Amino acid sequence: MSCTHRTTRLALVASAASLALLTTACGGGSGSEASGPGDGKPVTLTFWSATAGAKETAEAFNKTHPGIKVKFSLVPAGPEGVTKLSNAVKGGNAPDIATMDYSALPEYASEGNLEDLTPSSGELVKKEFPEAVQSLVNLGGSTWAVPFDVTPIQLYYRKDLFKKYDVEVPKTWAEYRKAAEKIHQGDPDLTITNFGGGDPALLSGLAWQAGAQWYGTKDDAWKVNIDEPASRKVAAYWDGLLKDGLASRTPLWGEGETKERATGKVATIIGAAWSAGNFPVSYPDSKGKWGIAPLPTWGGTPSTGMYGGTSYIVPKGSKHTEAAAEFIKWVTTDPKAMTARLSSLKTPSSALPANEGMRAAAAKEFDSSYFGDQDVYQLAGEAAGTIVPGWTWGPVQQQVTSAQMAAGGDHTKMLSAGQAKGESAVTDRGLKLAK
Repeated sequence: MSCTHRTTRLALVASAASLALLTTACGGGSGSEASGPGDGKPVTLTFWSATAGAKETAEAFNKTHPGIKVKFSLVPAGPEGVTKLSNAVKGGNAPDIATMDYSALPEYASEGNLEDLTPSSGELVKKEFPEAVQSLVNLGGSTWAVPFDVTPIQLYYRKDLFKKYDVEVPKTWAEYRKAAEKIHQGDPDLTITNFGGGDPALLSGLAWQAGAQWYGTKDDAWKVNIDEPASRKVAAYWDGLLKDGLASRTPLWGEGETKERATGKVATIIGAAWSAGNFPVSYPDSKGKWGIAPLPTWGGTPSTGMYGGTSYIVPKGSKHTEAAAEFIKWVTTDPKAMTARLSSLKTPSSALPANEGMRAAAAKEFDSSYFGDQDVYQLAGEAAGTIVPGWTWGPVQQQVTSAQMAAGGDHTKMLSAGQAKGESAVTDRGLKLAK
């Protein structure tokens, strides 16, 4: 699919049929009160999150909102945290607020584990957040979460190595491969980037940029379209770089990856906006050597996908959904919340708020000097404006991710494994699968 089709939207429509995709268990809100129990005491909300700075954010909220008290608990990240939350919902002791990755939302909502935030937060999401991220939290015509950050994929490159080997910053993926060939020819020990092991989240983001739509709906059924032409183009491209020794097979997210990047063995990093904060900590001796550029494209039109990202949810069973929505609005749109979060961190964060009004506060807390005269937040904001809109995650993505990780780093096999698992998991869930 060409990047000229980047305005195409396959977001779920608000109809009885599409609502059925999320099952009747998802229901509406609980009709709970935002005010106190009538005795003049503040509403007490429980808040679970694995994100750094969440505790300090809750404390800052409590100081300025006497009618609501937020009690924070740190929980595990990733699948372990989602499982803990699911068990709490089933046991009737879930928190009032939690954070959740965008990719897990449809699965969690379709299992009936979320309160419908349409009455309290629907207009907020519509007015305060960019179109590209709305389709991640608006499902079946309802709002199930409020976005926290937006995570455009960007290109980080070694300015000194590009200069040494007389390579221009690539604007297209064809140019990126030519740069890889030239650099590797100049130094056989040098590759363009690490891309080993297989990272489903990064693969999906790159497929997203290429115009793929892994999930969609048709009438009252889910469409699973992971192993499709745009995605196969991306997979074949990276498998080709790996096969030809132009990209390192060192697995992503390991000590080997960090060592290669810190010692100048790779010339670029395919990362997200949040990646910038890792550089001063992981590669301190390379200050001034790294630059940031837009992600290379397939057709020349500026575009990118997302790599990760977090939202705020209200788990099913909360007795204080309106008070929870008030906290969520504050933490996702009030600059004071961002200042409280970032000023408490021991290591820098370059998380890009989905709400544009929060970005100035975030930028103020981040030291961009590592990247020379480049404004990290301005560049990330510009990249966010080119995210291809309309991407929707499906109701079985966690199972798809597991299947893809088991494919052993062969990106073409990751797609076929994801397609097979996606189709079987949808039917196993009792949901309809579009043919």
